[in-house]
Amino acid sequence: MLNNIGLPGILLIAVVVLVLFGRGKISSLMGEVGKGITAFKKGVNDSKKELEEETSETAKDITPETEKDKV
Repeated sequence: MLNNIGLPGILLIAVVVLVLFGRGKISSLMGEVGKGITAFKKGVNDSKKELEEETSETAKDITPETEKDKV
């Protein structure tokens, strides 16, 4: 059903939304969407860093001990 919308259909939908909600309301809505996306990306990056730090802390040091290290 939605496969054949095309460019004219999308433009018509955009115009109807603009008329119904107004430019100011859509602008603030898009600002909130942008803030949400930014917060989501920050959360993903923070959790990646936490996982990397956790795995680096649990990694074992496998370098062999030498006579100098024992003294």
